[in-house]
Amino acid sequence: MLVAQTLNEGAMKPELYAHLRSQLRSLVADERDFIANAANLSSLLYHSVPDLNWAGFYVHKNNELVLGPFQGQPACVRIAIGKGVCGTAAQQRQTIIVDNVHDFPGHIACDSVSNSEIVVPIIRDDRLIGVLDLDSPKVGRFDEEDARGLNELVEVFVESSSLEFGH
Repeated sequence: MLVAQTLNEGAMKPELYAHLRSQLRSLVADERDFIANAANLSSLLYHSVPDLNWAGFYVHKNNELVLGPFQGQPACVRIAIGKGVCGTAAQQRQTIIVDNVHDFPGHIACDSVSNSEIVVPIIRDDRLIGVLDLDSPKVGRFDEEDARGLNELVEVFVESSSLEFGH
């Protein structure tokens, strides 16, 4: 069993995300189940990326986002497409970085400790599967390097997972 190892906090983000890609490939090498792979990726991110208080998935079902595997405090269960950071990223099908969630119009406060957020849409064959959502108590925690690294991790996840489930 592979255990997530955190690089020291001084490590450069590209090195961190390269390390995480390698770990994720090992975790999903012999597994295609979406839920199992999403659970492992959530845990890998939560325990490896500094300054996170939530890492997880929302799955697109019946034209809304429904809470999937995650690490952190209990979260909002359903989010309408176009609402909050997750719903907006899903609607726009673009990664969204929010330096201060309290300044984001319509932000959905699932955890009052969260101050910044990054959301990466999960898309296969032009179909929205869901989103990967990371929150931090630190304002301005996420940047373009995080966006690049997380998008690469989502690509590995999508290539490795069967995305056929309860649509």
